Amino acid sequence: MKKIGIVGGGQLGKMMILDAKRLDYYFVIVDPTEHCPAHGIADEHIVAGFEDVAAIKAMAEKVDVVTYEFEHISLEALQQLEAKGHKVYPSSETLSHIQNKLEQKKWLRDHGIPVPAFLEIPDREALSKAHEVFGYPMMLKTCTGGYDGKGNALIREAGDEEEAYQALGGGSLPLMVEECIPFEKEVSVLACRSTNGEMAVFPVAENVHKNSILDETTVPADIPDSTAGEAWEVARACTKAVNAYGMLCIELFVAKDGHVLVNELAPRPHNSGHYTIEGCYTSQYENHIRAILGLPLGNTQLIRPAAMKNLIGDHSGPAELTGVGEAYQNPNVKLHIYGKETVSPGRKMGHITATGSTIEEALREVRQAHACIRF
Repeated sequence: MKKIGIVGGGQLGKMMILDAKRLDYYFVIVDPTEHCPAHGIADEHIVAGFEDVAAIKAMAEKVDVVTYEFEHISLEALQQLEAKGHKVYPSSETLSHIQNKLEQKKWLRDHGIPVPAFLEIPDREALSKAHEVFGYPMMLKTCTGGYDGKGNALIREAGDEEEAYQALGGGSLPLMVEECIPFEKEVSVLACRSTNGEMAVFPVAENVHKNSILDETTVPADIPDSTAGEAWEVARACTKAVNAYGMLCIELFVAKDGHVLVNELAPRPHNSGHYTIEGCYTSQYENHIRAILGLPLGNTQLIRPAAMKNLIGDHSGPAELTGVGEAYQNPNVKLHIYGKETVSPGRKMGHITATGSTIEEALREVRQAHACIRF
């Protein structure tokens, strides 16, 4: 029996396990939350933090291969595991190119991959002069730790710099500024590379965000074939540039001229790929597991147009799910509830997918179901 370790026991880890259990694989997770989403289906759960090197080492001793469900974890722990001969995918090398957004952008730029213009911000003075390079608006970002809009502050006009600077730690965190791209659409591509060398790429997904959190994904993206082809080529190039194995999500801006720019990379399954469970012959979660075990990859083709809508918390308190029966009045709807015990504003509690004869049909159905669900 293959044994797999996952750093992280959130919804992405849960969905990895759900797909892999069909082959009876054994899972050990490390997560600080006792009743995290993956807790109930993992074979072992080490309750410890993501920076706990000793706990991650203890997990690695129990398994054949180690992976992770998000990138804000101990790079040192992965390096130590590899030094002792443990298999880790994506590797510490891949994570080192991605974990710091400034270093990520530098690495991609140096490999000829199109990215927005950016600038390191070591202090207040550098931020006060950034408008000389970018004008307004511009985006201030923390180089580490940001997700779901956390770690970003938009500087709309002169005088906003100090508020943005303080909002992102007042210099306690490394910062960078990026030009604001007047994009037509935000899209993403999921690429997967197996340790056997095989690579597979999923369809281009179109994403809509609210409050910097992914709200809806529709597939295929409504973009020209030439733009889709460029997005796939950029995804393949990114995978090779950071030497990624397993899933890699490439988030992209589609500029007004139809060309794409890389926004960010995520070395793992991704929220914008939830649709693959119902929409594709092989989900991103199954392919991730196949890839890190060196197995042949599954078919990534879209079966039918698909739509996904996140279930996002809008208040604080215990999670009390209602409305499932109403949501399931449409037989094409699929609910995925993550099992988080508490809800808070902006927290992802689940998602809804549907496939249809058209994107519009699928999106209408997930929106109707979404209106029924409450936490």
